[in-house]
Amino acid sequence: MKLPGNMQQMMRQAQQMQDKLQQEIAQIKVEATAGGGMVTVHMDGQKNLLSVKIDPEVAGDVEMLQDMVVAACNEAVKKVDAETKQKMGGMLGGMGLPPGLF
Repeated sequence: MKLPGNMQQMMRQAQQMQDKLQQEIAQIKVEATAGGGMVTVHMDGQKNLLSVKIDPEVAGDVEMLQDMVVAACNEAVKKVDAETKQKMGGMLGGMGLPPGLF
């Protein structure tokens, strides 16, 4: 079944926007900390953990260190989600779709 010309154009535009969004998400890099900066993590837009920096001062308390690593990672995930949502909202807003559709 062949789509009408206007619909084909809209589908091409949607595909281009999706490709651009994926490229922008790939460029996201966030940093999050826990324990007042004792643990710092870096994460990319695909939520891959890129690095972990641990202050040697907390290395002796394993349980506290584990909690701080988890907290920093969770914060980084929230930051990636927020940036992704912001980028999606900006792109989808240009399509004239009703708010809350995506």
